[in-house]
Amino acid sequence: MTQSVMHATHPEMVKHLSSADLRRLYLIENMFQPDRVQLTLTHVERLMSGGAFPVNEKITLGDSVSLARRELGIVNIGGKGLVRVDGRDYELRQRDGLYVGMGANEVVFSSVDKNNPAKFYLACTPAHARFDTILIPVENAMPKKMGSKETCNDRTIYQYVNPTICKSSQLLLGLTILESGSIWNTMPCHLHSRRSEIYFYFDMQPSDRVFHFMGEPAETRHIVVANEQAVVAPPWSIHMGAGTSRYSFIWAMAGENQDYADMQAVPMDTLR
Repeated sequence: MTQSVMHATHPEMVKHLSSADLRRLYLIENMFQPDRVQLTLTHVERLMSGGAFPVNEKITLGDSVSLARRELGIVNIGGKGLVRVDGRDYELRQRDGLYVGMGANEVVFSSVDKNNPAKFYLACTPAHARFDTILIPVENAMPKKMGSKETCNDRTIYQYVNPTICKSSQLLLGLTILESGSIWNTMPCHLHSRRSEIYFYFDMQPSDRVFHFMGEPAETRHIVVANEQAVVAPPWSIHMGAGTSRYSFIWAMAGENQDYADMQAVPMDTLR
């Protein structure tokens, strides 16, 4: 298992950063390595983000990522796979999710077919209470239609971990799928002053890119994101993206509030 660390930053820093510095401080790359768990610990709400990619063998979450005081959200973006939690197997098809509650001792990942291996996206947050481990098939996730073709942001938001579907200490987790012809993942952009968020972009062709916009509303910057990369959004930063083609992304949030609708929309005429 490999773990890296990202430190929290002040919004004043962004005004003076190069593209390379922005990528170093906010972009998570190389999230899937065969037969390894790759995780990045951010000091933004102490969110962890990464991937488990079992190809030829089973892999474990690892002793260095204890769930004694953490909870874990998982979404499979690859072939069919299995997640064993304390001796119980959960089968995840593509786009199925799993919530693993605080206190789990063993988490093991495996693929059903090594020629079509599972790819498990992982989001992990601190927890103050234990809730049951729950399998969340994509058809049980809460869908919400948003946007329109006219504004190029026709999309469906699937909420996996939220108080209605699956109780958690602070983790919120979901998947957004854009329709063909749509490129904007949210419009207008917004802030979460009481939560931080990570956007994990996937379902993209190798040559496609997403231009992820961040920073304070009057000091916006952008990061060019490739397939299966993630961007960390502190509470002071907007987050929205526009792609060269349609794509999907998984969003994971942590903070003091679990109300999904608690956000501050940013008027377009204030963006700079």
